[in-house]
Amino acid sequence: MTTPQDLILVSLDVPGDHPVERGDLSLALAGAELVDLLGARALTLDGERIVPGPALATGDRMLDEAQAALVRTEPYESVEDWLWRRGQGLATAYRDVLDAEGQLSGKRRLWPHRADKAAADTPARRHAADRWWSREPVLTGLAAALGIQGKRRPAEEEPGDEAVVTVLAAVDDAVTELTAVRERRRIENAAFDNIWRGPA
Repeated sequence: MTTPQDLILVSLDVPGDHPVERGDLSLALAGAELVDLLGARALTLDGERIVPGPALATGDRMLDEAQAALVRTEPYESVEDWLWRRGQGLATAYRDVLDAEGQLSGKRRLWPHRADKAAADTPARRHAADRWWSREPVLTGLAAALGIQGKRRPAEEEPGDEAVVTVLAAVDDAVTELTAVRERRRIENAAFDNIWRGPA
């Protein structure tokens, strides 16, 4: 299983501070793909720029798609730009893949704005749970950006790889930015509704 697959299964299983928004999850999944591609040496980071390496077969269709989507011309793409571009609809794409692979059960649960399936009791789910409960730094760091509960990680448990830390920080910033945009829209819509309602 990949980090994105583990993350989406954890997002279905572990309660958070609030329901996980699909847009937030999509950003985190794009970050998770970068982490796995870094681990496979399919790319490196030059500061915050993603420098693609030679094309490699990862054995996972979604990671291969992510690798194929890397910008291969200088000045290359920033991690932030990658998150926003690659993240478009990514949560739904991963959910569909997991569903097709039998990783989701027929039990219905509420995903924000739609009904969705729960994680099925499979080896993949148990692998994700083991990684979560062992407090693996990358998975818990990505989950923390989504407000998924868990103890804060002691400093010594932070990922040791500077490139991974850069990706996790970018995911956190992007999710914070998206949350702010949603809140701004909510306030603007409420103000608009008040104008149309007029004085009581």
